[in-house]
Amino acid sequence: MRAWVVARPGPIGSGPLRLIDRPVPEPGPGEVRIRVTACGVCRTDLHLAEGDLAPRQPRTTPGHEVIGRVEVLGTDSGRFSVGDRIGIAWLRGTCGRCRFCRRGKENLCPYATFTGWDADGGYAEYAVVPEAYAYRLPERFTDAEAAPLLCAGIVGYRALRLADLPRGGRLGIYGFGASAHLAAQIAIAEGARVHVVTRSAAARELALSLGAASAADLPPEPLDAAVLFAPAGSLVPAALAALDRGGTLAIAGIYLTDIPALNYADHLFGERTVTSVTANTRADGEEFLRLADRLGVSVTTTPYTLDRADEALAALAAGRMRGAGVLLPG
Repeated sequence: MRAWVVARPGPIGSGPLRLIDRPVPEPGPGEVRIRVTACGVCRTDLHLAEGDLAPRQPRTTPGHEVIGRVEVLGTDSGRFSVGDRIGIAWLRGTCGRCRFCRRGKENLCPYATFTGWDADGGYAEYAVVPEAYAYRLPERFTDAEAAPLLCAGIVGYRALRLADLPRGGRLGIYGFGASAHLAAQIAIAEGARVHVVTRSAAARELALSLGAASAADLPPEPLDAAVLFAPAGSLVPAALAALDRGGTLAIAGIYLTDIPALNYADHLFGERTVTSVTANTRADGEEFLRLADRLGVSVTTTPYTLDRADEALAALAAGRMRGAGVLLPG
């Protein structure tokens, strides 16, 4: 099968990815194999390719927003049937025994494994997944639309919840890519007034078309909550300063550049809170997919053929991606 691998991590312009032929994977016990029909292009894939995230195995195939049809069942697999459409997401496995798993916080499991990092992902024609960590998908979404829901959507949804936005409150969103354009729709549907901060003219246009109250360089009013999707630590002080008393800033990325010095009076006093977002639980995923289905969330995608995965990541790095990039192997 054709599959992309991270051959030598480095700047995306240096060609860290290689498209190679490798054997079709066989599912193990409790796993299923799918023929990939779509795979989202996530910023985490870019961080892996460029070395911001150290590879956990050599020549990893990226991709953790994977849609496909079940082709082969491993032994002891019975949750799905051949032909079912399922999704493979970032969280791939947890121990189920540690104090975090027992508290319902499996996203914090120290033994967690992740698709496209610990195991090969969906920048390929086939992929395998433990069936307990796969998702059934709402029929309303096409394969290309469903793919970004599996990380951009789920993790953005967790970030929105951790930001503790009051109903009808004022939400700031910093950066407006795949995650942000989905989380914004959930917040707006729940009555929030959403202010988007982004330098991209195309992103501003998309934000306003989806119902954002503003899209500019700064929020026009104090915020009750904010989510930072851009991986830029330099934005943290400004985002905290824009919060009203009692507001929360949730930082949604797996990677962030260094945060400049904070001033207690300007950035934290008044019971402002800053929190990080680490992956997601399966419960987050199931809840978000039901909500996206019920609300009719609109997924904006930019399609690429599988052999253009390196171009898709370059466009993401340069801020040229509108909505979410999606690879289509067919």
